[in-house]
Amino acid sequence: MSERNTVVAFDNVSIVFGDDPQKALPLADDGQQRGEIQETTGQVLGVHDASIDVKAGEILVLMGLSGSGKSTLLRAVNGLNPVARGSVRVSDGESMIDVTTCDAKTLRDLRQRRVAMVFQQFGLLPWRSVAENVGLGLELAGEPAAKRREIVTRQLELVGLDAWADHRVAELSGGMQQRVGLARAFATDAPILLMDEPFSALDPLIRSRLQDELLELQRDLQRTIIFVSHDLDEAFKIGNRIAIMEGGRIVQLGTPREIFSNPASEYVADFVANMNPLGVLTARDVMKPAAGGSASEETIDVETPIRDILPLLRNGPLTVTEDGAPLGSVSAESVVARLSA
Repeated sequence: MSERNTVVAFDNVSIVFGDDPQKALPLADDGQQRGEIQETTGQVLGVHDASIDVKAGEILVLMGLSGSGKSTLLRAVNGLNPVARGSVRVSDGESMIDVTTCDAKTLRDLRQRRVAMVFQQFGLLPWRSVAENVGLGLELAGEPAAKRREIVTRQLELVGLDAWADHRVAELSGGMQQRVGLARAFATDAPILLMDEPFSALDPLIRSRLQDELLELQRDLQRTIIFVSHDLDEAFKIGNRIAIMEGGRIVQLGTPREIFSNPASEYVADFVANMNPLGVLTARDVMKPAAGGSASEETIDVETPIRDILPLLRNGPLTVTEDGAPLGSVSAESVVARLSA
């Protein structure tokens, strides 16, 4: 990946909680698991040797079971979790700033201008109104009051809380408070959003709506988003790439299609076992390789999702092309064969 397209870079990041993190690192390097390391050293391994370059405009999802290290890694981006070894670098628009070594003023500036975060526990100010909470980042950035009101109103309408603008956040349910946190992150111009299970407390209808809104935000603004989730359906829906973590280590990094088609371990295979493949697989995965179909067949691109292919199969097989050249064909039979494999 080109360095100039990288917005956040995790370089061999290890995070250890305890009074002497260096005790734990050699054991982690030898492949010992978190429980063994804690028993031997009294230190808790949060993340070990994680390396990812996050591209501009990408949604990277960190996912895994509870305690896998996904939130721990996320919070290293804005310096909330100290790094025992390795580095986390964040683009300031011109160069990459090492968050692990920069001074307090530089880190504060990155947090105010470059990185916005939606905490799992909301991080709201209970003595302020909903509207004041949503506009907090804009206020700190010095936006004029009229501009703040315009942006805040739009974001509250987005999350369905416009009627609650003047209420104190303490009056809202947990799910509603989470929506305030989302609106506050969306309202800023920060190019990097850190989202720690932001939809977990929402009912399914609102969660699906906000997932869709997040994807629309990407199409319009192309922000860079690092998103923590334990929900594989959510990860596959919104993620350009997914990093699956286990015991503080990244066990597989790839696109949803790559992870579904080629799980790297039994742990990953268990995750994807019950996934609906219609949102993941493409024509490439279900086609029958051949020289191409007949001239009467309709053509589709090799990356066309299965969900878009199924309605077209009523009229017969489809020719699959890549850069205009035929690669093979998709039929109802080839789809069924792949899904039954």
